[in-house]
Amino acid sequence: MNFNRPKAYIHTDRLKRNLWNIRRHVGDRKLVCVVKANGYGHGAIEVSKVLAKEPGIILAVFAFEEAIELRENGIENEILIFSRMQPDYLPKAVKFNFTLNVCAMADLKALAEFKSNGGNCPTFHLKFDTGMTRLGFDPAEADSVFSFINKNDLYPEGIYSHFATADEGDLSYAESQLKQFNEIVEKGKSLGIDFNYVHCSNSGAILNLPNAYFNLIRVGMLLYGVPPSDEVPMDIPVEPVMSFCGPIVNVRRVKAGTQVSYGGVYSTEKDTNIAVIQTGFADGFPRSWYEKGYVSYGGQNYKIAGRVCMDQLMVDFGDKEPEEGEEVLFFGRKDENEIPVETIAEAIGTTTYVLLTDIHGRTKRIIV
Repeated sequence: MNFNRPKAYIHTDRLKRNLWNIRRHVGDRKLVCVVKANGYGHGAIEVSKVLAKEPGIILAVFAFEEAIELRENGIENEILIFSRMQPDYLPKAVKFNFTLNVCAMADLKALAEFKSNGGNCPTFHLKFDTGMTRLGFDPAEADSVFSFINKNDLYPEGIYSHFATADEGDLSYAESQLKQFNEIVEKGKSLGIDFNYVHCSNSGAILNLPNAYFNLIRVGMLLYGVPPSDEVPMDIPVEPVMSFCGPIVNVRRVKAGTQVSYGGVYSTEKDTNIAVIQTGFADGFPRSWYEKGYVSYGGQNYKIAGRVCMDQLMVDFGDKEPEEGEEVLFFGRKDENEIPVETIAEAIGTTTYVLLTDIHGRTKRIIV
């Protein structure tokens, strides 16, 4: 019997199929595959090693430390870092060949100073904020930004922005962002700035906004086989890359009226088999899912019985007697079992992003 711990099975064959289906959809463009937040919970190193073997792949992370970790594990692809540029990181950015996000005048001044002191300027992309109100130059700064770049002989490799609503049914705001971005790019080009890469698309825009493709496409959630929202047309066949499972460690028959778990909010309606699954909210299981939730075993769904504990949860199997040591599926697709992660997200009022990146604790990732 395997009483180990919860497991997140990472199906690399599905990851590769998803990648190539996305490629077919967007045409002959390079892809930025986003592996931030530990590869959206899938394991950044493991996922990156698979993606690195494919042609024309740039990887993207949020934190400088995430990029360092990839380099230390043998990843040689170009790596774009989304977080705010830190001047102290410039020497390491050059050493490790990182591409930095430059999004404020202070960033440009730091690059100019670094260069004037004899440093080789690291590769960087300019980011403009066209509507997220997050990191990025204000579009009104475009003239000043491009003037400073020309005056100080700085050479941005790319320019980009980020959509706030490209995964929604109403695209009017996204279209306004795209219009602003196009104007900024054209202004830069008119001033003699040559961008190797122009990018604005995320997973939602890949599905919903083809006129925003440019020559570089960023893809995150879609790569992992999950729709970015329920408002986009899923015109690209993708499969869930992660299957989140937990081991059955105990099964016992209990009488009708038996209370299960904290608070006694669940009471058995008849004599039944209650199984203990060695997974809890400390491992990333969504605690609020217990109210309407279920797991899958042997191709059938079975109700979660009572509140999820920190380390364990209980399942009502009725007259079915599951085997100790076998596993139940929480979400994903494995063998004859399937529960879409988006089903859980909708039921408990959260997002698939939260559920996937919350996989942690004792959960072991297994590459299959």
